[in-house]
Amino acid sequence: MTVSRTTAAPLIASLFAVLSSSLAAQAPATPPTTAVLVNLTVKPDIDRSQITKVMPDEVRETVKVYLDGKIQQWYARGDGRGVIFILNATTVADAQAVMESLPLSKAGFVNLEYTALGPLTPLRALIAPPGAGQGK
Repeated sequence: MTVSRTTAAPLIASLFAVLSSSLAAQAPATPPTTAVLVNLTVKPDIDRSQITKVMPDEVRETVKVYLDGKIQQWYARGDGRGVIFILNATTVADAQAVMESLPLSKAGFVNLEYTALGPLTPLRALIAPPGAGQGK
């Protein structure tokens, strides 16, 4: 069966509506943290020459962290203001420990924002046995 883009959008919207109403009756499940997204931005008052002095050490230390398996993915931000990391961590505290060990963070040159990531738990409704959660 082929689904066009024009019919796929309403189908997806309907699916999420059903999932939302089904989950509203259930206690919200907090997904386990399987990774942590880190948004690193350079503080606006930091001069570029300060960053340039620290970058050789930052690159070396970041590569070591990657080779140790702590960094799953890393990307340059499209706006040029920093980097996005996805760390292999099960808590935000673990991710903070990794990021705060790096030279730019130690020097106080960057802001770090952390977001715990986990499985999309509403998908559980799709695999539940028929009639589950309907009071039968």
